[in-house]
Amino acid sequence: MSDDFSTKDVELDLFGKPIAPIKDRRGRPSFAKNNENQELVCLLRAAGWTQARIAGYLGCDEKTLRKNFSRELQDGADVIEGMALEVTLKKLKSGNSVAISRIFDIIEKQGAPALPIPKHQDQPSADKLGKKAAADQDAKTAHEGTPWATLLQ
Repeated sequence: MSDDFSTKDVELDLFGKPIAPIKDRRGRPSFAKNNENQELVCLLRAAGWTQARIAGYLGCDEKTLRKNFSRELQDGADVIEGMALEVTLKKLKSGNSVAISRIFDIIEKQGAPALPIPKHQDQPSADKLGKKAAADQDAKTAHEGTPWATLLQ
């Protein structure tokens, strides 16, 4: 009689059965971060979701979320707004009229600086005078229109 195991070099356990390699790893697998998850976290944070809610949606712990997505949690709204503006700019360049009006709405909403209105240089305004110069100017014109005006001149 010949053994089937005699030609193979197989380890046996205490009961004489062959030891099979472990097929699955023990414990929870590590969290896989990718670009899709990063954009999703940015979007959810921009929508106002809490960290606990985002972690529950992704199926990870809050600590894992903070460890892997700290930048996205902090600047998520800015990243999403920037991406939306990039897409709008591309459509604006192609001549999309809706994108053009959207860009003008955004600029108007942000309060783009208007062109300064030039002031007359003949007379210095009280805005440009310092505290002491404004006080001196007020002191010179304080007596006008009072009965003391004739005495102080």
